[in-house]
Amino acid sequence: MLKAPQGLMPFAFKAAIFDFDGTLALSGDVWNEVDHIFLSRREIPWTPDLAAELSSRGFIDGAAYVIERYGLHETPEAIVEEWNGLAAELYKKNVRVRPGATEYIRALRRQGFPVALATTNGLEILGSLAPQFVPEDLFDVVVYGQEVARNKNYPDIYLETARRLEIEPWGCIVFEDILPGIVSAQRAGMSACAVRTGDPTQPLEELIATADLYLESWEAIQLPG
Repeated sequence: MLKAPQGLMPFAFKAAIFDFDGTLALSGDVWNEVDHIFLSRREIPWTPDLAAELSSRGFIDGAAYVIERYGLHETPEAIVEEWNGLAAELYKKNVRVRPGATEYIRALRRQGFPVALATTNGLEILGSLAPQFVPEDLFDVVVYGQEVARNKNYPDIYLETARRLEIEPWGCIVFEDILPGIVSAQRAGMSACAVRTGDPTQPLEELIATADLYLESWEAIQLPG
């Protein structure tokens, strides 16, 4: 494994695929708050392992997990609608893109490298970040979790993103902050760069041991003048 920014500028791959939550924006606190509110409405105590369980799952899959775990008599669709409403408001108020992230993405585009977003998040939530962050303006391709069959425990979203980019998987690098994403990207035949979030619950040692590259912060990458 190489410690970034080695291999990230000048770019050593054909295309870059980025996760959003944690990787490009520190939004973990928002999702913890969503979980707290959601569970408190049902008088269920929150436990810190819930975030890890939901981090790689899509919304419907995550809702199905919550229904089974807590014995809820609700539909996944109703839970997702509640999550979306809570998260969209909190994203608008509290979520900011990490320093240096968009600068790096724009630098890649200026040099002719295709860039894509592959996120389990949804359009409704990320749309609340405009005009600060508009995915369709920043990326050549955007793939949301609901557009593929399985969550980030599987390589589906990365393979679909590469397909839309028209780049072979081996030519792609994936930037992720969660271990299932790193492993699934590698299973897809891609290189994977682990991105540190500063969240004390992030399994940093395991991420560093597993990933092909490791990035402390976006600002560590030396961009061309």
